[in-house]
Amino acid sequence: MSEKILNNLKIKVWRQKNAQTKGQFETYPIDNISTDTSFLEMLDILNYQLVEEGKDPIVFDHDCREGICGTCSLFINGRAHGPDDDITTCQLHMRKFKNDETITIEPWRAKSFPVIKDLMVDRTAFEKILQSGGFVSVNTGGVPDGNAIPIGYDDAEAAMDAASCIGCGACVATCKNSSAMLFVSAKVSHLARLPQGQVEAARRAKSMVAKMDELGFGNCSNTGACEVECPKGISITNIATLNREYLKAKIAD
Repeated sequence: MSEKILNNLKIKVWRQKNAQTKGQFETYPIDNISTDTSFLEMLDILNYQLVEEGKDPIVFDHDCREGICGTCSLFINGRAHGPDDDITTCQLHMRKFKNDETITIEPWRAKSFPVIKDLMVDRTAFEKILQSGGFVSVNTGGVPDGNAIPIGYDDAEAAMDAASCIGCGACVATCKNSSAMLFVSAKVSHLARLPQGQVEAARRAKSMVAKMDELGFGNCSNTGACEVECPKGISITNIATLNREYLKAKIAD
């Protein structure tokens, strides 16, 4: 694909000092952007421009820029991670936009993800859910080699698919109820399908669901938007697995 140059772009971005301050959109012009430039690189270029103009740069979160860590969480033109499928924001390129376009950028909008500044939100709610039950216990005496534990092909594949969740929060940002069910179900489901995860299975399902509710995430209404916008394609069938594991645990009680 040949490189092209985009001009007369308008970046309409949400600016907000902190969670207690009222925010607003501000629009900045930018030119001479290669279509081979990544979206985050475009924001870097814009920030250089703002600094030269004596303005505060736009705060946004990022780390690996390889689609692994999930921190580059932005709502772009009405879609989590922007106008492409199965990608994180750092994998989005400017070839998805055109000359004279206005690009609207917002942070994740969910009560459980308060704004830190501008486009950066506090997603430690996910960490608290994981801490509440996302682990397994192992007897350290004579541990068998992992490859020696028989696991069915279908279970292994389903577990690996669920484990690919990177915790970016796109599911929460996309859901009309700000539900974290897809995230929680991915973490519960991948361990529920493995023999190593059976020791805490009941405790895990109950504690992670309880923590999710405590932190103010909404309920799932089976709209399916979370699956559509998930950069790793996590299936909502995992939510059925979570519901089954939770129901089993409650019946056992």
